[in-house]
Amino acid sequence: MINVLMIEDDTEFAEILSDFLCQLDIKITNFEDPFLGLSAGITKYDLILLDLTLPGIDGLEVCKEIRERYNIPIIISSARIDIKDKLEALNLGADDYLPKPYDPQELHARILSLLRRHNNKFEKISIKEDNDFIVKGNAIYFKEKQLALTPAEFEVFLILLKNRGVTQTREYILNNTPSMNTDSSAKSLDVIISKIRSKLDDSNKIKSVRGIGYKLL
Repeated sequence: MINVLMIEDDTEFAEILSDFLCQLDIKITNFEDPFLGLSAGITKYDLILLDLTLPGIDGLEVCKEIRERYNIPIIISSARIDIKDKLEALNLGADDYLPKPYDPQELHARILSLLRRHNNKFEKISIKEDNDFIVKGNAIYFKEKQLALTPAEFEVFLILLKNRGVTQTREYILNNTPSMNTDSSAKSLDVIISKIRSKLDDSNKIKSVRGIGYKLL
């Protein structure tokens, strides 16, 4: 059974989805209070279904907090249709954005598709040792400590790690990072590189090659 953590303050809507998906072997556990949802033990779930208009805290902030700490698929389920909300959610690490109202069958299809992509992506990665770095499953360890990477950061860093010492162009990295949406720019990549550097506590390990891209030293 697929376990989904839902953070949604419309209890009637949550109940409708829960009843429908239960028939398809997907269990929904819903929290009306986003703070309770954040403390519900996120690692117990396979996917998060997140509303944006929530009591006490905006869903975008919830998305940001989850993505900074966990590598779990996130689908935004919201009546907010402003393109700015959608782009911000995706830039913060959401994997999909489904505007309300929608057919529960579409949500079911998107859940299965997202989990399939997420799981297959990591099944292809074998354990790899590279001096101070170890890649195991969907995690990268630096000096025996797991790095708290978002999906996009993980994918970008894995490209650099697999090609250590060789400069990777911005275009190549962007085209081979599934978690970055098609509108992502070189500027977005620069931000991700900056975040990876801060998590390594060593900004010199990733070198910027002016006008070309990056390489891991």
